[in-house]
Amino acid sequence: MIRIVLAEDQAMVRGALAALLGLEPDIDVVGEAGDGAQALKLVAERSPDVLLTDIEMPILTGLDLAMRLQEGRSSTRVVILTTFGRAGYLRRALDAGVRGYLLKDAPSAQLASALRQVMRGVRAIDPQLAVAAWGEEDPLTERERTVLRLAGEGLSSAQVAERLHLSQGTVRNYLSEAIGKLGAGNRIEAFRSARQKGWL
Repeated sequence: MIRIVLAEDQAMVRGALAALLGLEPDIDVVGEAGDGAQALKLVAERSPDVLLTDIEMPILTGLDLAMRLQEGRSSTRVVILTTFGRAGYLRRALDAGVRGYLLKDAPSAQLASALRQVMRGVRAIDPQLAVAAWGEEDPLTERERTVLRLAGEGLSSAQVAERLHLSQGTVRNYLSEAIGKLGAGNRIEAFRSARQKGWL
């Protein structure tokens, strides 16, 4: 049996996925989580074979979860199931050790097949996305990404500096670098551009 913890913040979608996977003779959903922190706790408690998670979730994102499990050398494989078909997300997911990346509009049989593939040690990546992922390179550093994300969420340079324990000058430098790299006119344009490409 493939033991799965399912992490999805939309209760109806989570219930539908659990029901669909429950129809497979070799798949057992051993836990369901509505946010990233709950998912991490369930993985620690139940040691599933696979964590099937969305990217955008409260508290910890699917990418955060993948990075935590990778850092902790967990044997649980991470498969992302999301609506975000952006190459930037896939690149970041692969860097975080994700074993599968599928889109929610794919047929349900494809999901079960991908889970079996991942259990055999083979990556399961949406083919269209895999091609796009090796196109445009993400130019942002991790620090530029963090500063731009906070600024794009409406925090002032002073608030970002306080949150990250940096000087305001350093924050302005990071924002200026990010804006320049993205060819944007200001921080809001830069935020939108990076978000659209899946780099945030």
